[in-house]
Amino acid sequence: MAWSAIFPRTRVTIVGVLNTTPDSFSDGGRFVGEGERVNVEAAVDAAAGLLRDGAHVLDVGGESTRPGAGPVAAALEIDRTAPVVEALAKRFDAPISIDTRKAAVAASALEAGARVVNDVSGLAFDPDLADVTARGGAVLILGHARGTPETMQRDPHYTDTLEEVTAELGDAVARARAAGVPDERLVVDPGIGFGKRLEDNLVLLALPGRLREALGLPVLVGPSRKGFLGALTGDPPAGRDVASAAACAVAVFAGADAVRVHDAASASRAVAVAVAIRDARRAAPSAPGDGPEGVA
Repeated sequence: MAWSAIFPRTRVTIVGVLNTTPDSFSDGGRFVGEGERVNVEAAVDAAAGLLRDGAHVLDVGGESTRPGAGPVAAALEIDRTAPVVEALAKRFDAPISIDTRKAAVAASALEAGARVVNDVSGLAFDPDLADVTARGGAVLILGHARGTPETMQRDPHYTDTLEEVTAELGDAVARARAAGVPDERLVVDPGIGFGKRLEDNLVLLALPGRLREALGLPVLVGPSRKGFLGALTGDPPAGRDVASAAACAVAVFAGADAVRVHDAASASRAVAVAVAIRDARRAAPSAPGDGPEGVA
């Protein structure tokens, strides 16, 4: 099984979210002012807080991919992200990730100092993104989604959620390998909330170990503040950090290798508890049916 230096086997990697957008579902507008001007200093301060609270990687995004969101031109996305990526890369040793579906945006971010490309579309939106990532020697996170942000929540349907997501991510992995991205620079993400029903999200969070076993790659999950948590708790997006931490803990116990979160403080504590319980279970004498399937 391949493991990158950024997503090593020896830890659960916590990816902190920095959205430089005016319209992301829970934190849109936090760093964007009048005239689409991005407050780079405020983004750097927020990044320092994420790292202080336990994040290992900083994920910068300039296009909202919330359900119903429309596309953003690559030039605007670059304007929103490249200055922030450059400032973060100069200030911090932590790896910087660019959350984008577009090759041009990825290329700009890699030039500015990013070391990870996080494509929620799994190369479905812009196949050239794999070539850009390969040439840049970056880690590529392949997310699973059906449709675009505008269409993905219009009556999604699965017969066997885990099997179908695994197969479709496998196709994305094959495309990345063909473009020259080696296994040690690949991570997969089942795409919580991206063309999924409530029950689909729950299955994918319960069985990330199965996905890792099938594809032989580290698995990142991103449940943070997503709509399925609101459906379960009734909380608005900004009030879902406790539920997000719980979802992260369950996923890590069940085999996830990384989590993507808005609140690194609660997530890092939840992950620490989940890892301790998971490791205790591994060390205990086994008994038939004594734990969730997919725990690796």
